[in-house]
Amino acid sequence: MNNDDLNFLIKSFESLGISLDDNQVNSFYKYYQMLVEKNKVMNLTAITDYQDVVIKHFVDSLSCVKLLPEFDVISAFNGGASVIDVGTGAGFPGIPLKIVFPEIKLTLLDSLNKRVEFLKDVCAELNLNDVTFIHARAEDGAHDKQLRESFNFCVSRAVANLSTLSEYCLPFVKTHGYFISYKSEKAEQEIADSKIALSVLGGSITFEKKFSLPETDISRTLILIKKDKGTPKTYPRKAGTPLKKPL
Repeated sequence: MNNDDLNFLIKSFESLGISLDDNQVNSFYKYYQMLVEKNKVMNLTAITDYQDVVIKHFVDSLSCVKLLPEFDVISAFNGGASVIDVGTGAGFPGIPLKIVFPEIKLTLLDSLNKRVEFLKDVCAELNLNDVTFIHARAEDGAHDKQLRESFNFCVSRAVANLSTLSEYCLPFVKTHGYFISYKSEKAEQEIADSKIALSVLGGSITFEKKFSLPETDISRTLILIKKDKGTPKTYPRKAGTPLKKPL
């Protein structure tokens, strides 16, 4: 890694108030190299330029610290919270969160086994411990007794609408835990349309935070959803139904 790449990575995270140590810097660079190399043989990301990956994947994954001061996610993660990343894909936001907050107990869930195997390789190369890998659809995984209502946090950057995502994600969350949804700038209608689904699933929006990624005009919305009560056992519905017929 040349000095320009090094400084760009460090300064980009400093914009979130995060100071990376040498090991974390090296981990992010190795992750980038593995991502780009594997992307030559399987579709992991359309974003491969170094600076774009740093901002649009790595920094975006850590943007949940923007929930401060309304909610101290940093203390929760440093305290060893259990976190499941649903539909993690190439590992976002789960692996960047684990690099910065090594104390979290991370579970990465994805429906494509090739991606899961890639994530195993990344975590082994980066010496990331206490990571569990699940090859399953969210609709099936959420009915697994070992996973259901077992996590302090669920995070997801998946592209489904918020009603569908909530049906995928809230069943994994313990009562009084949280679901953090990473959305694009145009989230207002999704938020409005999700109220019925959240009520049925036992959640409620604590607040939402709009912001721009550092040094860009790319807008993002973070939505913090609290699990107020248990999710009825019938949810999530069978595979494909939440997407076709959102609550």
